[in-house]
Amino acid sequence: MRHLPAAGLVLLCAGVALADGPALRFLRDDAEVRRVDLAALRAGCGETVITIDDPYAGGTRRYAACPLPAVLELGFGAPLASLAGQDVVFRALDGYTRPASPERLAEPGGWIAFADADRSAGFAPLGTIDPAPFYVVWSGPAQKDPHVYPWPYQLDAVEVTDLARRWPHTVPTGLPPDGPAFAGFRLFRSDCIACHAMNREGGTLGPDLNVPQSIVEYRPIPQLRTYIRDPESFRYGKMPAHPDLTDADLDALIAYFEAMKTRKHDPRRQP
Repeated sequence: MRHLPAAGLVLLCAGVALADGPALRFLRDDAEVRRVDLAALRAGCGETVITIDDPYAGGTRRYAACPLPAVLELGFGAPLASLAGQDVVFRALDGYTRPASPERLAEPGGWIAFADADRSAGFAPLGTIDPAPFYVVWSGPAQKDPHVYPWPYQLDAVEVTDLARRWPHTVPTGLPPDGPAFAGFRLFRSDCIACHAMNREGGTLGPDLNVPQSIVEYRPIPQLRTYIRDPESFRYGKMPAHPDLTDADLDALIAYFEAMKTRKHDPRRQP
């Protein structure tokens, strides 16, 4: 994988007749605070039909969807602005986790889709993958890059947490917050932690980047920079390309990896 205004008048989507079975879970630090079924979502969040250029579908799709801020407000019982300073984490059925800031999610153009508007029920597949039960999509022309905006499909839950507190061994402690290592940490948290762990904390789809050896301990830095930008220049696999990262971004990531190689924490090797 990879990888919203207040509710108004409910618009019944022609041709979309869905069972009310799926439910979206809302968590705070792993504890479920609410579960919203599809009927409640459609009734309470301003359902409409949107037309977007879907990067995973490879073309234009029409979805029955609700505005993202309205869905989050319904689930957490408070406006999205009240989550400032925390991390919002989207959790997919396959274990994929994608964090995002409340400020990014408050931008106009974010939606929770729950069906193709041109089908009697459910989604058309994305290749061979069914994106049900829920799919985060973006309608703005500058919001199509899944590396910058979260586009998780097979969405199961949305969690509010503090990733630095939850995964303390991913933080380059003892270094200045305005320095390059912390800039790299922020990039790692937004772009990499969905798939990769640092010190066994974070994603599980890709390899841990620090233990037992740091990525900078067994890969030359020039090769690593090229690989992050264009992994298919080395091999075909699931690692996505990151053409959006600038040279300064890559410098920051390398600084973060260099800092973390002296801050190892490996629970598997603890006595």
